[in-house]
Amino acid sequence: MIFFRAGERAIFIHGFAKNEVENIRSDELTALKKLAGEMLAYRKEELEMLVASGTLMEVECDGKSEAVS
Repeated sequence: MIFFRAGERAIFIHGFAKNEVENIRSDELTALKKLAGEMLAYRKEELEMLVASGTLMEVECDGKSEAVS
């Protein structure tokens, strides 16, 4: 699962094999939508602090690290 705002940021949240979980429950969807809104609202400085503290981890693409935005 990825929280995504076009042209701004993408935040990977969770991965699972589709054969292990058919779908998410409605209560999970509600919670994920709330979390997405909160996480996509973080300012650049807040994201940088969360990465620095180890709360979030920056994922590299093709061996390159992109700036947190």
